[in-house]
Amino acid sequence: MTTAIFAFYLFATVLLVAAVMVISARNPVHSVLWLIVCFFNAAGLFLLLGAEFLAMLLVIVYVGAVAVLFLFVVMMLDIDFATLRSGTARYLPLGLAVAGVILAELLLATSGWVGGDGAGLATTLASAPEGMSNTQWIGSQLYTRYLFVFQAAGLVLLVSMIGAIVLTHRQRIGTKRQDISAQVARTPASAVHTAKPALGQGVEL
Repeated sequence: MTTAIFAFYLFATVLLVAAVMVISARNPVHSVLWLIVCFFNAAGLFLLLGAEFLAMLLVIVYVGAVAVLFLFVVMMLDIDFATLRSGTARYLPLGLAVAGVILAELLLATSGWVGGDGAGLATTLASAPEGMSNTQWIGSQLYTRYLFVFQAAGLVLLVSMIGAIVLTHRQRIGTKRQDISAQVARTPASAVHTAKPALGQGVEL
């Protein structure tokens, strides 16, 4: 067994165990910590595939930002997890049935899948051309061949962000808000008042 094969099985095994712990841990903080372990091992698998840019992106973006954000949100929210788990036994059969259907669909879809027009997976997932780094190869494909798909993904994220803002926005009564148009329309004559008080007198505001 070579070092690469041993590293692959090591990363894959730890990744699967950590993924199971994410959904089985009773403490949500522990789930987020196991999720970080998943990200690190997935980055290791990307390194074995020669995709160092995706590996560093996974560590920097997901571990450094997304998982930490999840951790802070989970720790700051005051959630009664006992109440959330109270109806688990009642909906467990339905959840297992839906999960079984989705699993069967995934197995049927992946069992007969081939990349491209009958081409093998190794032929479709070609490596970077000679003289071009992995990062340059991903950028050239992302902004040429898959440009519209990339823009559509960004649009979906934008719509989801706007939806989250709209759902969480609340109108508060009695709060002072900025009037941008009134601020822009102000002139020095209406904003500055020149006063020359006499000696010993104050200024009236």
